[in-house]
Amino acid sequence: MALMGRVAALLSVRGSCRTVKGWRWSSSTAPRITTHYSVVPRESDPRWADVDMERYADEADVVVVGGGPAGLSAAIRLMQLAQEREQELRVMVVEKAADIGAHTLSGACLEPRALEELFPDWQEREAPLNTPVKKDVFGFLTEKGRINIPILPGMPMHNHGNYIVRLGHLVRWLGEQAEELGIEVYPGTPASEILYHPDGSVAGVATSDVGIAKDGSPKDSFARGMELRAKCTIFAEGCHGHLAKQLYTKFGLRDDCEPQTYAIGLKELWEVKPENHSPGTIEHTVGWPLDKHTYGGSFLYHLNEETPLIALGFVIGLDYTNPYLSPFMEFQKFKHHPSIEPLLRGGTRISYGARALNEGGLQCIPKLTFPGGCLVGCSPGFMNVPKIKGTHNAMKTGMIAAESIFDALQDDSNQEAEWIEPTSYEQRVRESWVWKELHQVRNVRPSFHNPLGLYGGLMYTGLFYVLGRGKEPWTLKHAGLDAERLNAASDATPISYPRPDGEISFDLLSSVAITGTNHDHDQPAHLTLKNDDVPVERNHGVYDGPEGRFCPAGVYEYVPTETGDGVRLQINAQNCIHCKTCDIKCPSQNINWVVPEAGGGPAYDGM
Repeated sequence: MALMGRVAALLSVRGSCRTVKGWRWSSSTAPRITTHYSVVPRESDPRWADVDMERYADEADVVVVGGGPAGLSAAIRLMQLAQEREQELRVMVVEKAADIGAHTLSGACLEPRALEELFPDWQEREAPLNTPVKKDVFGFLTEKGRINIPILPGMPMHNHGNYIVRLGHLVRWLGEQAEELGIEVYPGTPASEILYHPDGSVAGVATSDVGIAKDGSPKDSFARGMELRAKCTIFAEGCHGHLAKQLYTKFGLRDDCEPQTYAIGLKELWEVKPENHSPGTIEHTVGWPLDKHTYGGSFLYHLNEETPLIALGFVIGLDYTNPYLSPFMEFQKFKHHPSIEPLLRGGTRISYGARALNEGGLQCIPKLTFPGGCLVGCSPGFMNVPKIKGTHNAMKTGMIAAESIFDALQDDSNQEAEWIEPTSYEQRVRESWVWKELHQVRNVRPSFHNPLGLYGGLMYTGLFYVLGRGKEPWTLKHAGLDAERLNAASDATPISYPRPDGEISFDLLSSVAITGTNHDHDQPAHLTLKNDDVPVERNHGVYDGPEGRFCPAGVYEYVPTETGDGVRLQINAQNCIHCKTCDIKCPSQNINWVVPEAGGGPAYDGM
């Protein structure tokens, strides 16, 4: 937090000039937007002068931040090892969602390899894997037509032996297994701050404070968060975790890897007419409506549920260049393709959501351990891009971390230590099937950045991954930070999207309404700005306000000023569905996503 304090101190100096990426602006013109304490320090706010800031502290052997597939797998494996060896171990899992699985969103087609290792008897335990894959379809779309491409064994889209799942339900089931083992699982408990020992090692995390008004002042109901301390803290926050970002900086974890590159995945669940339903069928497409220089594609999964249900989604790489592109509207447009619309016609959309995902792969994996903890799962980024799968790798890295942590805790030399670093974890990952799998596909995503775009990437994938099994002796580099890829509005072509029809395609706000997202309106916006002037003067002035288009929840909106002589940024934080896209794609890197008060965010049901 010292770094944030220094930033806040700088921002409190009114009337000075600052520089972002070589561009200067004045800080004296915009009204205050950000009131969160991570930017506006309480120490200089007289309203906090007499408030008791003492935290209650609790201690465990291991604290896991994030109750998703990786975090729960790590906790479960730790407790399995402890019980096998009749050792006492206290493991806590804290999760920001009000219910375990309520913030989980993925396609999802699950490769069950890691689950089978964690629970060989998963079928007897009634894990919710209800839809074995029966058929794979892959197509290249033009505006009016479609070219089907055969899926053969060995191709990344070949899903024989996999299962279509509602990942939130699987995560909820993992939470139940964890509790049965004696693991303490705490949903509705966001970890807001990293705690450190005097020597700089990680000591644990603090949970978020509650009872803070929108203007940053304490309410009568203010209550301080708790300190959760541990010998080892596992960070399993998912893609672009807000605490992991701090760890990267403090410990230089990304010094020897490439910058991560991301995508946004948007998803809807539909009840379709029975005659349009084919349980076990998986369909992927590339091409229209995206141009050849915009990476992305669709997924369509037929689930075996009590009602004829399909999961439909669209993924767009966040390295796109046109500031006028709207991922949400591209998704809505896609649904009107002649090969998609008939499937949906007469059906009912029952859920919507979105989430960022890591696409960098092997080149972008940071150092995984540091004094007092480690990173697992989609937080450091173990997704297999051509497979469009990451859950099996996320679970396996959590399990490997657990084994390394358990060994370190049993080491006699660590019995009196305040903290441990599971140093064997990184090497064990490199020796696992996870690393082998990612090494084979390491060049698929960066191969897209060529003069032919999508076509060149498909040719490279076919030649070197499908035929060559990923054995090429070179490793391609990515194109750099996604935030730096946007062109200025003056160099871009505006995109005109069709008006949603309310039957197949929908407007943004009616979509947000079915995410179940909820935040107390009277709290500081958790979408914080490092400088309140940047949105109007740079993001709107240079890029024509891309926040209003890349956000899939209508959080960012440029509205006329009260005087009518310009615009101002309005942040509708209550709409946020925790996708993290804004933190990634903001061209000024001025947005810092932090956790809201406990229980805030979407309420997905098996997304």
